[in-house]
Amino acid sequence: MPKTSLRALSARAIVTAIADAADRWSDADFPPRVRATKTIEARTGYTTPVVEYALDRLFFSLTREALEATIVDELGSLAALDGFVERRGRPDGFARGVDRVIIVSSDTTIGVALVPAMFALCAKSSVMIKDRNDTLLSAFIDSLIEERPEFAETVIAQTWRGGDDPREAKLLGSADVVVAFGGPQALPAIRAHLHPDATFVPFGHRVSAGYLDAQAFAARDDRERRELLEGIARDALLYDGDGCLSLHALFVANLTPETGFVDALVAAFERVAVEFPPGVLDAARAAAVASRELLGTFRAAQRDEPAPSPMLDLAPPADAPPALLPRVLPIYPVGGPADVARYMEGQRLQVQALGVADPADPGARALAEAIGAVRVARLGTMQAPPLGGHHGGRPRISDFIRWIDAE
Repeated sequence: MPKTSLRALSARAIVTAIADAADRWSDADFPPRVRATKTIEARTGYTTPVVEYALDRLFFSLTREALEATIVDELGSLAALDGFVERRGRPDGFARGVDRVIIVSSDTTIGVALVPAMFALCAKSSVMIKDRNDTLLSAFIDSLIEERPEFAETVIAQTWRGGDDPREAKLLGSADVVVAFGGPQALPAIRAHLHPDATFVPFGHRVSAGYLDAQAFAARDDRERRELLEGIARDALLYDGDGCLSLHALFVANLTPETGFVDALVAAFERVAVEFPPGVLDAARAAAVASRELLGTFRAAQRDEPAPSPMLDLAPPADAPPALLPRVLPIYPVGGPADVARYMEGQRLQVQALGVADPADPGARALAEAIGAVRVARLGTMQAPPLGGHHGGRPRISDFIRWIDAE
């Protein structure tokens, strides 16, 4: 990996270049984005509306204001990336970025490696992104180079060959920081190749869940109920249930026929499924859906008609983890938050997000803490995390920094 040429630039210039490139990619008609969209569709099987949503969420979030606010919150100032700054009660400090960062995205959804890569560039590190074989990251890097030619010697994207490839092992062993997205087999294999002093930032597989009180839902007005239900459906159906931010299970307290919750949720799923239609399922995932005895929808069953593509699992096993089937949302009736906490503890699930009706509710925040969630979000926004949030509970830029103190 080449030595970074970003050291001569100010952090503000780097942030501005990233934000300006992202602004161009926020336009759905931007030619490189159009080409990348087609490639992503071919690789993932996702439909065009799903890919467009993912790219909007990704690039709309990469603003100068959001980047600067996150860096200042973690490091104290943007200027700390450029040299020594005074710090109250501490020695003067320089937040110098490490020399070499490798980001590995082995099995995740669209563009997940982009955000950590941009923060590593803000730290003025050389960055190598090892992603799967779509062209999104390479095309975005081209846009960065158009903004500032210094990026040409600093960041590169290549196809990930797998942890067993000796060429990948050599690269991993040279890195100061390795960020890796992957499963329980990939992450240990990647870690094994690191230098003993290197920092390893793993992002393993996690689940996300929702919690709702059906009686409180019934007390809301029509507009609030509709927004909430369509938000639940969107969180569950986007990316066909793939990824740690998808809604993998919904826990519902006080679930009785009188609340009308299930029928209303069925209707919401039908509406949102039109907006975000299913992608092409591989044979294994399609067989997994077919093997389950899903109740499907009450409406179809009551008319004695064949159920549509199954979306609600109204009788999931209470003693097993969510099945993580594509476009299937298990509904767990519970007595209250304590039942959710017991279930999560019993299953030893690593929870990324908890979706609720009101993230400001103290009870919702207490439940998020109890189940170990790293994010509590409004239902309907689980797939759109803010740039400054702590994905996986980690900082955004601090992992790429080695502080130098002047005493």
